[in-house]
Amino acid sequence: MVTLMMNPKRKNYWLTTAAAMVFSFSLLAQSASVKGKIQSSDSTQNLSGVSVYLDGTNHGTISNGSGHFRLEEIPVGDYTLVISSIGYSPQRIAVQLSEGDVLTHRAFLEEWVNTLDAVNIISKGVTGIKDAPGSMHVLTPRVIEKFSYTDINRTLRSIPGINLQEEDGFGLRPNIGLRGTGVERSSKITVMEDGVLMAPAPYAAPAAYYFPTIGRMQGIEVLKGSSQIKYGPYTTGGAINLISTQIPSEFGGRIHMIGGSFGGRNLHAYVGNSHKNVSYLVETFQFGSEGFKKLDGGGNTGFSKQDYLAKVRVNTNADAKYYQSLTFKVGQSAESSNETYLGLSESDFSANPLRRYAASQMDHMATTQHQYSISHSIRFPKVAELTTTAYRSDFSRNWYKLDKVVDSSGAKTSISSILDDPNSYANAFAILNGGSSLNSNALHVKANNRDYYAQGIQTNLSLDFKTGKLSHKADIGVRVHQDQIDRFQWVDEYAMVNNVMLKSSAGTPGTESNRVETANAIASYIQYRIKYRKFTFTPGLRYENIHLKRLDYGKSDPDRTESNLSNRSNWVQALIPGAAIDYQHSKFFSAFVGVHQGFAPAGSKDGAEPEQSVNYEAGIRYAKNALSGQVVYFINDYENLLGADLNAAGGAGSGNLFNGGQAITQGVEFQASQDLIWKNEDSKYSLPLSVVYTFTEGHFENDFSSDFEGWGSVAAGDHLPYLANHQFSVILGIEHHKFSANVSGRFVDEMRTNPGQGAIPSNEKTDAYFVLDASASYNLHKYISLFGNMTNISDETYVVARRPAGLRPGMPRAFNLGLKVNF
Repeated sequence: MVTLMMNPKRKNYWLTTAAAMVFSFSLLAQSASVKGKIQSSDSTQNLSGVSVYLDGTNHGTISNGSGHFRLEEIPVGDYTLVISSIGYSPQRIAVQLSEGDVLTHRAFLEEWVNTLDAVNIISKGVTGIKDAPGSMHVLTPRVIEKFSYTDINRTLRSIPGINLQEEDGFGLRPNIGLRGTGVERSSKITVMEDGVLMAPAPYAAPAAYYFPTIGRMQGIEVLKGSSQIKYGPYTTGGAINLISTQIPSEFGGRIHMIGGSFGGRNLHAYVGNSHKNVSYLVETFQFGSEGFKKLDGGGNTGFSKQDYLAKVRVNTNADAKYYQSLTFKVGQSAESSNETYLGLSESDFSANPLRRYAASQMDHMATTQHQYSISHSIRFPKVAELTTTAYRSDFSRNWYKLDKVVDSSGAKTSISSILDDPNSYANAFAILNGGSSLNSNALHVKANNRDYYAQGIQTNLSLDFKTGKLSHKADIGVRVHQDQIDRFQWVDEYAMVNNVMLKSSAGTPGTESNRVETANAIASYIQYRIKYRKFTFTPGLRYENIHLKRLDYGKSDPDRTESNLSNRSNWVQALIPGAAIDYQHSKFFSAFVGVHQGFAPAGSKDGAEPEQSVNYEAGIRYAKNALSGQVVYFINDYENLLGADLNAAGGAGSGNLFNGGQAITQGVEFQASQDLIWKNEDSKYSLPLSVVYTFTEGHFENDFSSDFEGWGSVAAGDHLPYLANHQFSVILGIEHHKFSANVSGRFVDEMRTNPGQGAIPSNEKTDAYFVLDASASYNLHKYISLFGNMTNISDETYVVARRPAGLRPGMPRAFNLGLKVNF
């Protein structure tokens, strides 16, 4: 007999190990799991990247490309299952898990926009696009969060049909057009925030020297074709509605802190809560940079901007027979930027595209903007909703910047003329470069001092009802509006002494431009949608009645005694019809056609004609599971194209409008997105891909000679300037419950800078370019993530514009890194 002897210590070890294994198997035997699938509220699309977790535990994941999720090895007990995603209303479900349970839950998430009052939003989110009477696109909070851009130009690249001309590299004063409308200071499109006009003076002076800060926006809606007939006054290309941060449904907020290249920094913070009858939100977004351009002689070329916003909502009980809410909104924005209109000559750009001439050292923009609104909404169950908003915005700005160079004989030359031909203006060009001037008044720096206001009240009534097999929806709206621009400008004179500007003469305010322009407008619309089975017919009619008046006090009357007063006025009224037909082949596929009249207000000159066009579009939409897409063909046939004399467009800055005769723009818009691994239900990842392509061609249809410097002498067949034929964007991402990463590629074709035909002269075009951006996020905690992005990864150098004066570069490579806290 053999007896096995065991060391007492080793015996204790094996007993402990065996006990631990038994305990572990016991826990597994007592565990449960939760699995499921998450889809949009209309069940057409799977939702990936949705956060799913058991409240108060470490059990959490995200839905994969097919919308599926799975939580395993959950101890038995009672829990709250939380399903949430940026851009959707969260769900909280009580679950009870017993031993061995495999709980299956299918969730349908409602987009956050569907919980808002009608005044704030237009589209009802991505799921509402299929009901639009024309082309419409929505950027959801989740899409915006991927890269967290502070430049609206970069954000909008993922939408087809948008034309952009970059200027300062930061997007402070964007130049946006839609379907070839022209991009000059976004003056040919309707810009709104929460459904309220947001240009400083939308009728009297629509050039958007103020543009809402994209960094504090929760969503963006872009309407084109017949879908924007309700949102004038500019109905040719379309409308952009920026949706500000909404009051959260429960206590929550965020603190995002990001810093990076060129002294870049931004802070976004807000907190809010909703109680039974009172809700609130307070928010700030602050960002700035030291600038990426290098000023001769040294100096800051950057900016700083601060936004503050507050909202308070008072409402009846949610189950009231007639639910009502009253929302107060107040905001303030201030900007200080050392930005200039002075670009570079061709040779200097080739040598150093990030250089700034010494003569721009005094250039500075200072702005303040205040906005106020009160919105009342009442819902009549299953029948109607009525929303009324009273609003006002005030905007003041003084862009103090170099305007002209004066030689010793007193001859004045604009900075654009000098940079177009520096050899012919060698002495003036030397002064721009910092060479000492012979005369003390060599540099004229203009204080472009202007005050604006816009105010009004608008009412929107939405009716829904059925008669037999017909479904009806009528939208009726009225807006009474007034806006004004007050120009009170002057010119200071400087000498240049060894790279340093010395003031020799201070101008008197009001001795340059000294005039007030006011617009009073009444606008109304009716849009009626009638649906029978698979067909929907949506006619609409808009009415604009506009009275514009200008009082010019003259440069010799800064006290405005009216001793030399001249005035002019113009009255314009227009009926703007539109109609669309939609065929809903299935819940996943539809086709639509539309036609509507395009309109843009005329200026205050007596007899000036408004811009008019007839616009056509036809398209198809598809959305099923993880695939969605849209293809649209459009034609804008202008009877009278308008151009504006703006400094930003290389003009004299009078703001006058010029008739451009007949023109046509046409093109194709394509957008598609899909998760590349959506069929793999067990995957822990999603791989979203988005592709956007736009083809646009535009040309004049007749010969004419214009006083507008941006056009000059035009021949029939000349192509429109600053309109890229081809634009392409692709975004590829990977998402996991612990991290995400995205890469964006963007191609923009070369653009003419002057009307013309045939091969584009090298000195009359911008560069074609392809730029890569990337972003990544890592979740350190359920509420905390590390975020970083890189723009222009390959550090491409390219010309984005040859206006206002000289060549301007795109943003060079930049890095950003920060921390995001969401609670």
